[in-house]
Amino acid sequence: MKYAMHSDADGPRFEIEQFTQRVGPLAGEHREAEADEVVYVLEGTGRVTVGSETHEVREGVSVFVARGTPWSGDGDARGVSVLIHDPEPSTGHAVLDLHAVETGSATAGREFLLGATPEVGCASVTQFVGLVPPGRAPDHFHTYDEVIYVLEGTGFLEIDGEQAPLRAGSCVHLPARLVHCLANTGDSELRLLGVFRPAGSPAEAYYPDGTLAVPEPKES
Repeated sequence: MKYAMHSDADGPRFEIEQFTQRVGPLAGEHREAEADEVVYVLEGTGRVTVGSETHEVREGVSVFVARGTPWSGDGDARGVSVLIHDPEPSTGHAVLDLHAVETGSATAGREFLLGATPEVGCASVTQFVGLVPPGRAPDHFHTYDEVIYVLEGTGFLEIDGEQAPLRAGSCVHLPARLVHCLANTGDSELRLLGVFRPAGSPAEAYYPDGTLAVPEPKES
């Protein structure tokens, strides 16, 4: 299926008009002259330095760096980087620990943790970790363009009756308005890293007939 791929090697995944998604070490010198960059640390530890500021990083930390801003990394941390081509005007950077953020609610019992967003200076995209319970949600679509990286768990992507298996390391590209379903076939939570444009809420979704899919209220 052209919307899903898997590779255990470092390097680019989806390279499309909106985004370049890639996986690899954070160590070294970095500067993207024409793209904003959002990074999610998959494993390892280290430091990133942007300007005069140095931040400790570990699994679950998100980093946003505006285009043209040099930064560097050291240590053995590896992450998922998404370059946002032709971004909206942004400046500066942000470092967030997603283990410490509030959980939001989406449809079919799904939840999410927000990383880089316009609220922290990243004007073009929303980065989030999706928490998917076992089961299959109804088919739906989004009005944004999205790239996904599976952090842990097993499942499948289904589009037009065709299925592609998903596991840790699988990558997915979901163009805007593509009707799809991401199902969790395991016994535990499926965790997904998503970056989508234009920025908004991960809870915004629509059923194939265009009806808004409303998140279910949390039990008190």
